[in-house]
Parts: sequence; structure tokens; C-alpha cells
Amino acid sequence: MAAPRVRPLPVTGYTNLNALGSTRTEILEALAAGRSGLAPPTESFGFETLVGEVRADLPVLTGDLAPWSTRIASMAGKLAADLEEPLRLARKRWRPERIGVFLGTSTGGAVSTEQAYRHFVAEGVLPADYNFQRQHMFSSLLHVVGELTGAKGPGWMVSTACTSSGKPLATAQRLIAADIIDAAIVGGVDTLCALTVLGFSSLQALDTQACRPFCKERSGISLGEGGALALVEREGEARVLIEGVGETSDAYHISAPHPQGRGALGAMEAAMAQAGCTADDVDHINAHGTGTQLNDGAEAAAIATLFGDRVPVVSTKGYTGHTLGAAAAIEFLFAAYVIEEGWIPPSLNSEPFDSDMGIQLNTTLLKGDFKRVLSNSFAFGGNNVSVLLRAP
Repeated sequence: MAAPRVRPLPVTGYTNLNALGSTRTEILEALAAGRSGLAPPTESFGFETLVGEVRADLPVLTGDLAPWSTRIASMAGKLAADLEEPLRLARKRWRPERIGVFLGTSTGGAVSTEQAYRHFVAEGVLPADYNFQRQHMFSSLLHVVGELTGAKGPGWMVSTACTSSGKPLATAQRLIAADIIDAAIVGGVDTLCALTVLGFSSLQALDTQACRPFCKERSGISLGEGGALALVEREGEARVLIEGVGETSDAYHISAPHPQGRGALGAMEAAMAQAGCTADDVDHINAHGTGTQLNDGAEAAAIATLFGDRVPVVSTKGYTGHTLGAAAAIEFLFAAYVIEEGWIPPSLNSEPFDSDMGIQLNTTLLKGDFKRVLSNSFAFGGNNVSVLLRAP
């Protein structure tokens, strides 16, 4: 039986924050110039690697939210403030109780707990202003965004590794269809911390230089941080439309994808089925493209099975690094840029291209009329999300 079509959801506002900058102009300029945000980390981890750190000035939470003030909360605060104008219009259309908040993260406030633990080792006590529930737990991020945006509808956090901030799009889609909410703030935030940098190093999954997606010489990921928020509504003036959100969970292996990319293939097919379109209707793919041997090979196999080498493919992780729980949201908005701006950025560090991939990897700025764009995000455990966007 064919999957039922889903009514497209208008994205009426969005904001993005990553190693390329904190404004649309900064991010677009870097993408157009092929300029990476990867650099040596501010904190030394004892080995060579590059990371995508957010270097923008971040607000400090004040007033009633001061006890929740952490780096990740400050990122969320910056994103919420930038979303204020479309939120103001949404609050005129919908009651606060009908606006939900659904966010993803992989590490939450881990960096704050790491700092508190260092203080404990040095001083014998935790910092007086440290509170595990307010500064570490995922729910703290939900509280901060809810308070700053005035949204009082249903809300929850998602933590499914690298698909964490893509899952909320499907949540909003379902709850709006069920008439439980009329609008939702969706997205996610993640910060760099020793937990992830040392963890991926122990897996021997980090490249010593900038990651090289789909390159014949690829040897690992570069980590990054950042976040993105989008406002989706039942109706409104759309910047882009979410036509489909495909989800699969193939559970092939705890950390490796299925070699033929079956889960990835299923997620892309499900997204297109919701939209009622075919592979011939898709104009561009923002790939998960981490720069590891296994991920890139499996994803390329899935893309080639569906699209051959007709569709230009880009991985933007050479710009921002892999932002883990925030990656799906950040890259879904990179896909939105392509539709709105009419150009695809070059995929960085991908030469010599691995010709075994069987896909069309875009390595120059490519101008065109891109109506439909897929954005892929794949996670440990075979957890996969593919988001299909369309021009209004």
C-alpha cells in the first residue's frame, strides 16, 4: 500500500547559528565563497583535530532565567531572539497553548557539567551556582526556549544522536495533522565538549584535518557546534514548505550504517512518498556526508540507487563540522537557503573524489532554479531522517 500524502507545512521563519556565523548574511557569504569555519579548537584535547566552534557573541540569560544560563542556553537564547518577528505574527494567529516546542540535542549541558567537575577536582566542591537539573538536563533547554518564545503548548526533547533535530519536524507534522497544535518551534542545539571530542577520538573516527566528505582519502569527521530553530505553522506565509519527513530505523549496527544504505534509502523514499513525488522531481540533496569511510559509502549507495548521478549532491560538514544533535536542523536550513537563494554551495575537501560513489558531487558554486531539496541526517543505531523541502 502506498504511503499517504501529507499536507505540506509552511516554514514561516527560521534562524541558524554555527561556525560560519550567527546571521544569515555571514553564513551565506561563507557558503558562497567556499570558506570553511573549521579551525584548531580553543581548548587543547591532546591531539590534532579541527572543530567548528561558534565564535559569535552570545547573550547571557538574565532575570528569572539567570539560573539556567549556560553556553547551550545562550545559543538557544540567541536563536529565540532572532525568531521573534515571525513568532510575534504567529502569536496573533494562535493561542500560546497551541504553539508547541520540540527540540533535539545530543549532549545537552554536558560542557557545563564538565566545567563543574573540573572545579570539584580542584576545590573539592561543586561551584555554588551549578545545578544539575537547570544546567545539564535536556529539559532545561526546553524551559529556556519556551520562556523566551511564549510558547505554552506541548513540548519535549529528542535525543537520537545525529538525527535529534530532524525528528522534531516529524513531531510537528503529526501533531498539527492531529489538531493538537497549530504551530511549533522546532530545531536543536548542541555544543562542543570533551565528552564528544574524546569519545569520537576513542572510536578513531576523527580526521586530523578538515573532514573530507566523499573524498577518496576521507578518514573521519570534524566535530562542530551550533543550532537552528524554525517556526512551522498550519498556515501562514511560507518561506519554504516541508513536504515530507521520512524516518527509518534499520538497527543494523550500533555505530555503522547498513553497507547498502537500506535505512537511508527508506528514509528518502518515505519523504518523497509523503510529498507524492518521485526521484525525478528532486533537484538537490544536502547529504549527511560525514567524511567517514562507512557513512559516505552507504549514503552514496542509497543516493545512487534512487537518483543515479543526475542530482547534484553536497555535504556542508566541511564548513561547520558535524554538529551532532544540531546537524539535522542546521542542514535542513542550508537546504532552505538553496531554494530561496538559487544556488548550491561547493562541497569542500572532496577532491580527489571517490569515483566509486556513483553520485554527482558538486564542488563549485552552482546556480539554478531548485524547487525541491532533500536534506539527509543519519545516526548511530541505523536511525535515519530525510526531510523534503519545496519552494512555496
